[in-house]
Amino acid sequence: MADDRGGTPSPLGSAARLFDALGLVYERAYGQLPGQLEALDWLLHRLPARARVLDIGSGTGRPVAERLAAAGHLVTGCDVSPTMVRLARAQVPLARFELADVRELPDTPGAWDAITAFFPLFQLPRTEMELTLTRVADWLAPGGSFVLATVPFDGEGLELTWLGQRVRCSGYPAEIHPKLIEAAGLDVVHARCGVFRPDFPGAGEEEHLFVHAVKPQ
Repeated sequence: MADDRGGTPSPLGSAARLFDALGLVYERAYGQLPGQLEALDWLLHRLPARARVLDIGSGTGRPVAERLAAAGHLVTGCDVSPTMVRLARAQVPLARFELADVRELPDTPGAWDAITAFFPLFQLPRTEMELTLTRVADWLAPGGSFVLATVPFDGEGLELTWLGQRVRCSGYPAEIHPKLIEAAGLDVVHARCGVFRPDFPGAGEEEHLFVHAVKPQ
């Protein structure tokens, strides 16, 4: 992502508008992300039959919900973008998709065997990111799995230009994210950074962090 601090600040709550504008462009740009595919392989090997999976920021439904649902799991995706929800429902009819902000989801202790969050949380302020991680840990059943993917950087409310769109992000350095997940009550079993160049004209390389965690029995 290119740092672009100048210009007019993005309005609050712009995530829905951002992903409404991107639609399938996002899927084409990130559809073959190695770290994401590896995380899905890890998760599929851990899940019990017909596991209940919540995919936060489910986007177009591909590849996450599609692969999990094809393996027989009960997948519910949530996304703030009406366009993304419409695309996901059309592309992955075996899964369920809801128009919802993760911050407004009801508390459901122990309801999910696994939760995935591929890149939605860095669009939240730091305090809301940390609160969401705590809630995620509560929503998981004992022994449940959590996968987080994010862009590690040290900043709050940073203005960026990404895939031709304006976006505001917050984050922590790579070494802090596993500590936040452990503080929420989960055991981190794997954390790895990688570099990826999205399939988008003029896009540069991005650093991505993938964290795999489990809830103690």
